[in-house]
Amino acid sequence: MALNPSYEAIGKGFVQQYYALFDDPVQRPNLINMYNTESSFMTFEGLQIQGAIKIMEKLTSLSFQKINRIITAIDSQPMFDGGVLINVLGRLQADEDPPHAFSQIFVLKPLGNSFFCQHDIFRLGIHDTILNWVLFQNKYTNI
Repeated sequence: MALNPSYEAIGKGFVQQYYALFDDPVQRPNLINMYNTESSFMTFEGLQIQGAIKIMEKLTSLSFQKINRIITAIDSQPMFDGGVLINVLGRLQADEDPPHAFSQIFVLKPLGNSFFCQHDIFRLGIHDTILNWVLFQNKYTNI
C-alpha cells in the first residue's frame, strides 16, 4: 500500500468523532464500533487491554459523567500500510476535578473504505506529583 495523502484530514476527523462520542456518556458505548473485536489494543494509564469488548468495559467503567476537553494539538503521519498515526495533546477536566494535561496516541488501520483504531494509548499529565497520581488511581483505576 501507499501512503495515504489524506492523512491529516483523516486524523482530525477521527479525533473529532472519537471525542464527541467519548465525552457524551450516552454516546460513549458507540465507541465499540471504532475498535476491532480481537486485534485492537489500548493502554490506559499503563493498563493494557486487548479487544473491543474489553476496551469498552474499561471505558464504560470510568466513573465521571462530564468532561470539558480542550485540544491543543493534533499531529498526524501517514503509515506505509495506508494507516494513520495520530498524536493528540490537550487538557481535560472530569466532573469537578481540576483540569489536567493529557496525551493520546491512535494508530488507525485501513479496513475497506474506512479505518479502525488498532492502537490507543492514553495518559494524563499528572504523573509529576504523587498526590495527583494517588487521587487519580483511587478515583479511576480502582487500584
